[in-house]
Amino acid sequence: MLEIVTVAALSDNYDYLVHDPDTGRTAVVDAAEAEPILDALDYHGWTLTDIWLTHHHWDHIDGVADLVKETGAKVLGAKADQHRLPNLDTVVEAGDSFAFGAHTVEVMPADGHTIGHVAFYIPDAHALFSADSLMALGCGRLFEGTPAQMWETLQRFKALSPETMVYSGHEYTASNAKFALTIETGNTALHDRARAVEAALVEGKFTVPAPLALELATNPFLRANEDSVKAAIGMSGADDIAVFTEIRARKDAF
Repeated sequence: MLEIVTVAALSDNYDYLVHDPDTGRTAVVDAAEAEPILDALDYHGWTLTDIWLTHHHWDHIDGVADLVKETGAKVLGAKADQHRLPNLDTVVEAGDSFAFGAHTVEVMPADGHTIGHVAFYIPDAHALFSADSLMALGCGRLFEGTPAQMWETLQRFKALSPETMVYSGHEYTASNAKFALTIETGNTALHDRARAVEAALVEGKFTVPAPLALELATNPFLRANEDSVKAAIGMSGADDIAVFTEIRARKDAF
């Protein structure tokens, strides 16, 4: 069974260590900065062998060079983003899969936040590393992609098992909860989650990962196709993408 450790970095980033005890291999998903990752590796007694990159933004790749220098780990990233990533040892296409010990890692296309963004999904671990595409109670700002592209990305994630745990790239959950409550004021599950998020942060706990089932019940960006959401924002009967676009625009101005 894989062991997954959340590593806080910078002011609000999350990187993730994925350790396979059967082979001793350890990957990190994204690398905001090297020091906290190296500290976590040292604490657990693991050796970093792999670095998997979701997209090119500096706060997801700035630690790569130092990690490679310290550990010799091999770097993997998407071909579509290759020109903006650190030097890659392995190039993958969205839709590919690769082996990590006895586990299969699927490379899912996740355009929207950027073009060439990918997510890593490990089916037998029920783990989705979504970075800045699907986030806890939110989704990434559309810096390069279109609303239609992000909506398509979210549909892929919605099709996964509800048991899937979503490991996203930032601690934005509290602010996302405040916004979500402006969309679905009557969503009891959302109110409960907002209170739980506030309590977790007071206790110094992470709010990620989160179960996909919980995102499906509370995340307004995943719920743009729901009649109740459309009615709540005055768009009953509207196209799903149009509703998603409106919600994203409201979040951008929130």
